[in-house]
Amino acid sequence: MSSDTDEIRTYKGQERALRADRLGTPGLLLSVLAASAPLMVVAGVMPTTYGVMGIVGQPLLFLILGAVLVLFSFGYAEMSRHVHNAGAFYAYIARGLGPTAGSGAAFVALVAYSALQVGIYGMFGFEVSSLCATYLDTEIAWWIPALAAVALVGVLAWLKIDLNAKVLGVLLVIEVALVVVFDFAAVADPAKEGLSLHAFNPSTLSGAGIGTALCFCIAAFTGFEQAPVYAEETSRPHLVVSRVMFLAVGFTAVFFALSSWALTVATGPAGIVDASRKNGPGLLFGLTEDRLGTTFTDVLHVLFVTGMFAALLSFHNVVARYVFAMGREGLLPAAFGRTNHTSGAPGSGSLLQTAISAVVVVAFAVADDKPTGDPTAAVLHLFTWMGNVGALGVIVLMAAASFAVIAFFVRRGAAAAQLWRLLASGIAGVALLVIAVYTVKDFDVLVGAGPDSSLSWVLPSIIALALAAGVAYGLVVRAVRPEAHARIGQGNEAFQLEKLERAAGATRA
Repeated sequence: MSSDTDEIRTYKGQERALRADRLGTPGLLLSVLAASAPLMVVAGVMPTTYGVMGIVGQPLLFLILGAVLVLFSFGYAEMSRHVHNAGAFYAYIARGLGPTAGSGAAFVALVAYSALQVGIYGMFGFEVSSLCATYLDTEIAWWIPALAAVALVGVLAWLKIDLNAKVLGVLLVIEVALVVVFDFAAVADPAKEGLSLHAFNPSTLSGAGIGTALCFCIAAFTGFEQAPVYAEETSRPHLVVSRVMFLAVGFTAVFFALSSWALTVATGPAGIVDASRKNGPGLLFGLTEDRLGTTFTDVLHVLFVTGMFAALLSFHNVVARYVFAMGREGLLPAAFGRTNHTSGAPGSGSLLQTAISAVVVVAFAVADDKPTGDPTAAVLHLFTWMGNVGALGVIVLMAAASFAVIAFFVRRGAAAAQLWRLLASGIAGVALLVIAVYTVKDFDVLVGAGPDSSLSWVLPSIIALALAAGVAYGLVVRAVRPEAHARIGQGNEAFQLEKLERAAGATRA
């Protein structure tokens, strides 16, 4: 039996709160960095950006986007010191722009992060299928390992978050180490152009593909903004969350800039675009085989898969906590706002995301009429479509959160004290809106469809519909249950306020 000091004291009861003090700086940092799947970015996103967009200055682009996201983080991190809520994005937006806007953001976040996670199942299933064909001489359909991963992720997410942090951490450290080994190997054995810094020349950021390249590269940063989702579970959230965000953004920007530069060194800046078009995701593995041998490349293939699994687990944890926060505040049925008695994990939210993932994977599997080994359904459709829908949603949420930060501190009369943070948030918000516009404009390129394809407007409409549904639901809640509407974004703070009000009323009586 737990002692009183182990109890989580909240007005709604212990099952309505996440276990506190379970994550410190290292655990939280590893959890959020795992979502960025470094090896998946280096092997998949980077060659795609080089090959499809023809932008040689990708390393410089990562540094520029890193600067934009640092500006975003100044206000976002400061907000995390004042608001501790597993609903993160939607809680911040509700506190700054109002509960109805928060309701819209909640639905967008739920759809966006679900799409990001489900999309990775496609790439994961295809890669495991390819490994089985290569090393075991066994052909299996991509959806079999994908569904197995859905089940395993669901089980791990049901367990304690500190266990998940350890799983994510081990996979991430090995993954990053192998990429760093390649970076050094590329520098030690460059192409005929030598250690050229041409990729950092601003003149490389020109041409029609720059807008789309921005969309691809900012998606690679997805993960750092998840830190506030775990605020209720961290020790000293007012310090740990903001610290982790800055560490994550800084590491991601520098790591990706150096790794994308290493690719240009290995092929030569003049040859990176053609090499990427010819080899696609196989570019990295071909370069490592030439420099580091077959064994290293085989290990890298395996880590490519485990890195994706780490990202799946990280995104699943985030979605489960958004579902929990929404259930706790009445945006979803109350059953989702409870945690497991044994582990303190948001069990109902985890089960919902597992079910959604299974349904989507099965739907794409049923629609797949290609032979085993063809990546169309798994990679070109499930991974690309869902991944870009999710990235668009996160970009929109970051832009809205930037303006919510400004409104929050202005309403509290703290504009003067927070002036430089509010200026940083405003600049970041405008920049993120520009990137969102480019994302919608170039969505046909992002998903590999023709300019006249209905996908260019149908897929972005998923985010628009989620926003409209969330706002409409928020208006209904305001009309029918105004007290519940006022609690949107408040988390356990609202319930504690209710407790104090009732105690005060009893005293007066």
